[in-house]
Amino acid sequence: MSRSDDRQQAAASDTRVEYRVQGLSCANCAREMQDQIRKLEHGHDAALMYNSGRLLMRPGINVQKVEKILKSDGASLIHPETSRAEAEASTTMDPTVAMNPGKDHSHSHDHSHSKGHNHTEGHSHGHDHSHGHSHGDGEGKQEKWFLSISAIIYILTFVLGGVLPKSVLIGMYLIAIVLSGYPTFLRGLRNLTRFRFNMDTLMTVALVGAVIIGEWKEATLVAILFGLNEILEGYGMSRARKSMEALLDAAPKQAVLIRGAEEVIVPIASLQVGDIVLVRPGEKIPSDGIVAEGHSAVNEAAITGESIPVTKKPGSNVFGGSVNSEGLLKIKISKAYEDSSLAKIMHLVQEAQDTKTPTELFIDKFAKYYTPAIMIIAALVVLIPPLLLGQPWMKWVYEGLAILIVGCPCALVLSSPIALVSGMTRSARNGVLVKGGVHLEQLGKINAIAFDKTGTLTEGRPAVIREVVYEPERFHAIAGALESGSLHPLAQAIVRQVTSQGIDKSKLPSVSGLITLPGVGLAANVEGARYWAGSDEILEQITISEETRNQVKAELNQLKQEGLTVVIIATEHQVLGLFGLADQLRAESPDVIAQLHRYGIEHTVMLTGDHSYSARSVAMKTGVTDWHAGLLPEQKVEQVKEMATRWNVAMVGDGINDAPALAASQLGIAMGKGTDSAVETADIVLMQDHLGKLPGAIKVARQVSRIIKWNIGISLSLKIIALLLTIPGWLTLWIAVLSDMGATIVVTLLGLTVLLGKDE
Repeated sequence: MSRSDDRQQAAASDTRVEYRVQGLSCANCAREMQDQIRKLEHGHDAALMYNSGRLLMRPGINVQKVEKILKSDGASLIHPETSRAEAEASTTMDPTVAMNPGKDHSHSHDHSHSKGHNHTEGHSHGHDHSHGHSHGDGEGKQEKWFLSISAIIYILTFVLGGVLPKSVLIGMYLIAIVLSGYPTFLRGLRNLTRFRFNMDTLMTVALVGAVIIGEWKEATLVAILFGLNEILEGYGMSRARKSMEALLDAAPKQAVLIRGAEEVIVPIASLQVGDIVLVRPGEKIPSDGIVAEGHSAVNEAAITGESIPVTKKPGSNVFGGSVNSEGLLKIKISKAYEDSSLAKIMHLVQEAQDTKTPTELFIDKFAKYYTPAIMIIAALVVLIPPLLLGQPWMKWVYEGLAILIVGCPCALVLSSPIALVSGMTRSARNGVLVKGGVHLEQLGKINAIAFDKTGTLTEGRPAVIREVVYEPERFHAIAGALESGSLHPLAQAIVRQVTSQGIDKSKLPSVSGLITLPGVGLAANVEGARYWAGSDEILEQITISEETRNQVKAELNQLKQEGLTVVIIATEHQVLGLFGLADQLRAESPDVIAQLHRYGIEHTVMLTGDHSYSARSVAMKTGVTDWHAGLLPEQKVEQVKEMATRWNVAMVGDGINDAPALAASQLGIAMGKGTDSAVETADIVLMQDHLGKLPGAIKVARQVSRIIKWNIGISLSLKIIALLLTIPGWLTLWIAVLSDMGATIVVTLLGLTVLLGKDE
């Protein structure tokens, strides 16, 4: 084998393969199975993620052993995903394209054709056996049918209890228990043989114990209610996942590629930079690009959360996944699909589902020791009263069994994931991309926000804010003529101001002999006369009376005091007028700052490299509580670090110079249309080109934090109350099941409430 082949093989072995897993019963069980998988050869860094139903593991791992581990919990493995869009498009793509595999699969994932772990053929029929916790359509219906039949049989035992002999009633109880509880029993039995103590083990011991002591009626109720509990638990997580999947369905599946005079349907994964695609009204734009031909309105809600369509014309940038609402567009692809905004959002959202928060990590660790502790407590309850206090055995065996049921950690483990996934889904639906549950949790704790000025609180381009006009007949025309040939941002702002006065650029007077005066401005001849445009140093280049000079200087200083940059337009002997320019404040900035203060953000601080006059002006208009001007990027970092010693700080920015401060803050928030470095560094991305969605995102994050606290409190409180009932001997099996099931239902429903309400 060649050295290059060795390198390729080594690289392949370093890449984890993604599998889909169906039928995961709970987060705690998923954690335990992950621990088992990690004990396998090549399984040291395997990751089984309950929230998104994914399994990442090395190609060299024994897939059959992994499937056996998953099967022990009623879960099953689905073949590795290739490109989502490629897989769906391949069934409908043009046959001529299908003959070109090199083109079609140029962007497929590394694992899509790996032969070392190609189990999809050999085991393609081996995954229909999942049971117990699967909440897919077919298996979920079977569970519901079995549970319904069990419930009917249980009700019949009450109706026919006085008619049927006891042996028949016991047979009916047994059938009901088997139909509703056999998956739990089988898993629990396997766990007992391996000395694994989880919720299935607890329930199995409780069921067996209840049957042994002759509590058939309550044993049946335990099995039925626990089965109902699992269906509801699975539904809650499934609902949260489906909301996320619906969001990801914004991805188009194929594109109409223009090849010369032909139009060919291709998978979007095959698109390359420079390709021209045709997008008809109602179709999704396949990838980021630039409009080459056509005019239309494009709905960018899938990317930015903004529902109002944006007008597009030749030269306009468009996002992949946005919908062409009206006209026919030809779009030149500027980014391959895998690098497009939508692909990055999909990838980050999927990764975000599985990022463990500090709360979740604590609960995972707590649950690991909690279940064995419950087993010990139950054993002590069974043994101590009869052995030391002379109490009847059957009564305290019964109490011990009830404690095992109360001890199930389902509700506690579910306290965070459903609420977090729901929160991230709602935020993404609203155009706010949160890169992980840990960041959503942190957003809910923020009480101070540092803002960059340029491009964040302001629009990032100068505009004429005020004019002082001495010669109305010539001022605008001469200014437009002098500045129309310049690419300087101030010159372009002046030209925009001139055209807004109704002056046609084509009718501006001609300019000759234009020269640039470094650090001052420019000079040129217009219709035979010499004119200047530039800073206050121009006053030294022209001859005017002292009285006029003092008047102009007074006006000029007043504009500077307002934080404006001044451009003077003058002749050799006269000042025609002054332009006062500034980076224009975003229309929504004052309202956003006011909302943040109402939502409990106590400190809003503006950090800028601009001069103090401009900074003071913007600070006063926006209403921020503090500001710092004249800062270099490293000084912004120092300010953020200093703030972090006193408060929980988020930093909002959009430029390359903001990336260090974003990384240094406890939470980095970037404008989605900012620089790539800022977007990549940030923990949260506002996909709009404004701050309008930030208060709503904080509101959702705080709602999620409140719900998680409530969930943890409710699940622990119900268990503590139920356990206290053992002191007087009042705890019964059905109270134990209802406390466990009630807690699970409540935390599930509370977690899903995050998805409700009007998006802001």
